[in-house]
Amino acid sequence: MGICGALPEERERAQPLEVDLDVDADLAPSGASDALVDTIDYGAICDAVAGTVAGGSPQLLEHLAAAIADAVLAVDGRATAVTVSVRKLRPPVPHALATSGVRIRRVAATPS
Repeated sequence: MGICGALPEERERAQPLEVDLDVDADLAPSGASDALVDTIDYGAICDAVAGTVAGGSPQLLEHLAAAIADAVLAVDGRATAVTVSVRKLRPPVPHALATSGVRIRRVAATPS
């Protein structure tokens, strides 16, 4: 649930949003070891996404998706890229849409 939208009713109360992530990382170490310490902390990623959605009130899904991507990439340096899809469920448009959404891809900055 989050506030995202330009219409007055979207600015007043949280609405249901759906977020999907594809995180790119070298998972060879965890594939070989079967050890939690060698993989990305999915719980921490979920916490970062939930905090980003709950903590902001952007007008555009594009802005929310970019903020989510930044938060995910900041969680763990092993994440090299992320694709973020954000959809409004039952968007307030004069058409029979189940969802409306955006998908973006961001690549982590390489250290200098």
